[in-house]
Amino acid sequence: MTDLPTSIDATQTMLSDENYICDRSLATLIYLSLTLKRPIFLEGEAGVGKTELAKTLATALGRDLIRLQCYEGLDASTAVYEWNFAAQMIAMRAAGDGAMKEDALFTEKYLIKRPLLQAMEPNPKGPPILLIDEIDRTDEPFEAFLLEALSDYQVTIPELGTIKAPEPPIVILTSNRTREVHDALKRRCLYHWVDYPGFEREVEILRARAPEATETLSREVVGFIQHLRDEDLFKNPGVAETIDWAKCLVALDAVALSPEVIADTLGAVLKYQDDIAKIAGSEATRILDHARANIANSGL
Repeated sequence: MTDLPTSIDATQTMLSDENYICDRSLATLIYLSLTLKRPIFLEGEAGVGKTELAKTLATALGRDLIRLQCYEGLDASTAVYEWNFAAQMIAMRAAGDGAMKEDALFTEKYLIKRPLLQAMEPNPKGPPILLIDEIDRTDEPFEAFLLEALSDYQVTIPELGTIKAPEPPIVILTSNRTREVHDALKRRCLYHWVDYPGFEREVEILRARAPEATETLSREVVGFIQHLRDEDLFKNPGVAETIDWAKCLVALDAVALSPEVIADTLGAVLKYQDDIAKIAGSEATRILDHARANIANSGL
């Protein structure tokens, strides 16, 4: 287990050492979260690095990462625990004639621990990173339950009682803003909007995540992607797509972009056929020319 960073600069350096490049405002938020033991609420478009931040923090701090992937219909029992009914039935049959007492059936031996319960348990590595991913996919009743659970960092199992975390986990909630999350939950957290990075920062991210790409290729990839985000697309490419595309191009031994290689690899960048059809051909050439002109004119 690594000690917590003692300053904003140390926080930014810690993340950078794990190849996560962030601006000072996000580093400040993380430092405050770790110091004040407050949850973080990260909102932004898909692919801008929200989930990756939780993974990086877990690695940098030497903590376990516990991930609760949210979805429509997720309820409290599924997020906290379930009883292993199959094992309980086998135990009852082995005991024979109902000889097994009820309290012997409802013990930790038959308890299936889900992410929220796992995060509340003592951990030799220290409080884990609890990633509650895409909270906007759930509904309001689950938000209300989560608000209560994060207020006292405890969960209740009727058959066993209340389990309270000895130390609060480091909680990161993410949202792609497919719907508005209730203000009451946001107020419990330190909030940050994770935006697309500027040109230089995205190039820096690419250097860290795809160091095998040439400098020319990295700059052209970032320039092209950033121009794509100005187009009227159904789904703009995120930083994740920038990294994936660069790695695909490196695998093809590309050292710079060309209309032909863009046409061959556009599926690594855009995930909807209508977007691909809109950008393919002469549009891709136009965007590439604009990206190169901007790079040259700005001295980038």
